[in-house]
Amino acid sequence: MGIRAAVAGASGYAGGELLRLLAGHPEFDLVVATAHSQAGQRLDAVHPHLTGLDVTFGETRPEVLAEADLVFLALPHGESAAIAAQLPAGVRIVDLGADHRLADADAWARYYGGRHAGTWTYGLPELPGQRERIAAADRVANTGCYAATITLALAPLIAAGVAQPDDVVVVAASGTSGAGRGAKAHLLASEVMGDLSPYKVGAHQHVPEIKQATGATGLSFTPVLAPMPRGILATVTALPTGAADPRAVLAQAYADAPFVHLLPEGRWPHTAATLGGNSCHLQAGVDVDSGRLIVVAALDNLGKGAAGQAVQNANLMFGLPETTGLSVWGTAP
Repeated sequence: MGIRAAVAGASGYAGGELLRLLAGHPEFDLVVATAHSQAGQRLDAVHPHLTGLDVTFGETRPEVLAEADLVFLALPHGESAAIAAQLPAGVRIVDLGADHRLADADAWARYYGGRHAGTWTYGLPELPGQRERIAAADRVANTGCYAATITLALAPLIAAGVAQPDDVVVVAASGTSGAGRGAKAHLLASEVMGDLSPYKVGAHQHVPEIKQATGATGLSFTPVLAPMPRGILATVTALPTGAADPRAVLAQAYADAPFVHLLPEGRWPHTAATLGGNSCHLQAGVDVDSGRLIVVAALDNLGKGAAGQAVQNANLMFGLPETTGLSVWGTAP
């Protein structure tokens, strides 16, 4: 048997994607999958696309998860910390929730509420020096899906000093799976299809995470619910500090990043090209009227924005190539 892996919150969308990725991983062996209301159900009754995996969901209890070498916590925000605190020190954990992402306790209280659980190593390997930190960590906080998309587009520009950090504007559209699997009236097909709607305007919980990861000091972020199951498309703009080529900055930053692709000049990202893979597609330019730098980024919110990112982090934590068990390419049509 290889590295024993457990997934808590396996009945959700991100949990289901983790199960799919683990089923094809050459080193991680799924030994435990837990859920709350779905405990006792067969996996394929909840995730019919995973028919053939002989797994029954258990209850989300620390003593059950402690059987594994590696635990993925795909739980709602605010629920991971209590479970993680009860797991043995030798168990490595990747938390897909927000509980351990923020360094600022006041920002946690403002955007999430409740007690701040502390800060873990931030799980975005493409940030400078972060691969090494993740590889040395036993506890890693996976990125938020919007935060991953926007950070990959923006962080190199601010780090290189070509974008002003105090006037960043982002409009990003996400598929409905980003809101989780719980039944919500505004996510019914009748409400979503044929419609685009902004939400949490000016107050989205990923704002402090994005600022922390990118170095932005002023951020206006408008998220939009799109009538599609999965995918994120973010348009990020910032004022330049002078004459600069944002494409050249991104090309240099991601020259050795297997999952981040700067598209050929003139070709802009779209979500369908990233679905099912762990890649982020980028394109950059300069607005001919305002002079603002523009970067458009697309990724699969359940892939590079959640489960794929988590597996990438886990690979690094166990000394594996970060691409192990992950696809660079999406699916089509």
